[in-house]
Amino acid sequence: MSRTSAPTSANTLAGTAASPKPNRLVRYFSRFDEGEVVRWAFRGMLIGTIGVLGLDLRDLSDSNGWWPTETSAPAHASEPVLPPAVETATPFPSIDPRQHVTADVESLGQPMRFVLGSGGVLQAEGSIAPGTAARFAAEIEARGEYVRTVSLNSPGGALDDAMEMARLVRGRGLSTEVTDGAICASSCPLLFAGGLTRTAGAKSAVGVHQFYAATEATTDPAQAMSDAQATTARISRHLAEMDVDPALWLHALDTPPRALYYFSPVELAKYKLVTSPVATAHK
Repeated sequence: MSRTSAPTSANTLAGTAASPKPNRLVRYFSRFDEGEVVRWAFRGMLIGTIGVLGLDLRDLSDSNGWWPTETSAPAHASEPVLPPAVETATPFPSIDPRQHVTADVESLGQPMRFVLGSGGVLQAEGSIAPGTAARFAAEIEARGEYVRTVSLNSPGGALDDAMEMARLVRGRGLSTEVTDGAICASSCPLLFAGGLTRTAGAKSAVGVHQFYAATEATTDPAQAMSDAQATTARISRHLAEMDVDPALWLHALDTPPRALYYFSPVELAKYKLVTSPVATAHK
């Protein structure tokens, strides 16, 4: 981006003879137009934010993310340790949805497993790791016409795999669901969005947070900012293609990786993440 020099003169910089001589900072910024200064200030804030986020992600990696470390007190299977909730704009009709989740923490942390149950319901439980989309595609291909609905219970994981799985679900005309006691968090809602019809139980937990890089490789701040913007654009397009309001992801951008923004039944219907709001809001 080119810099434009502001017109200057002795009178402009010095004012009247009685006026004090401007300091070096004023003289330096007088070289740029106001728009240029604002743009560079904004870039500086973004780079600073990325740096802080990087430190948070390093801490997140050190503490194994959501799940407790070996020194943490053991959790009962019916009381999984889940990320703290960020308050929603629309209050929940009862208590924090995390208290309804019954899945075992250790089980959710394992790579996603697929089990075909009765009625053509394919249970998909566990984390979405790189390569999960390929395994899911093989499972769908093997089961063929027997699969009608994909029932999710996942803390999320790899963004690209989640979106690829969603496209396969939509291409096959399958439905998705998050039943009572199950969780669909982080990138899982992007997979959930792929269902031709989508339902969530009143006692399920559906939430999002900021995406982050799982690798420890250092990235140039400018490149990191570019990558983050490109990923956000891809997510927004994905949600729009799945007939879900992309504004849903604004809550993810506002929520640190250590927390989750849990959607209320009203919000799930508002953003069209569910297609059966009555069934979701009332049980």
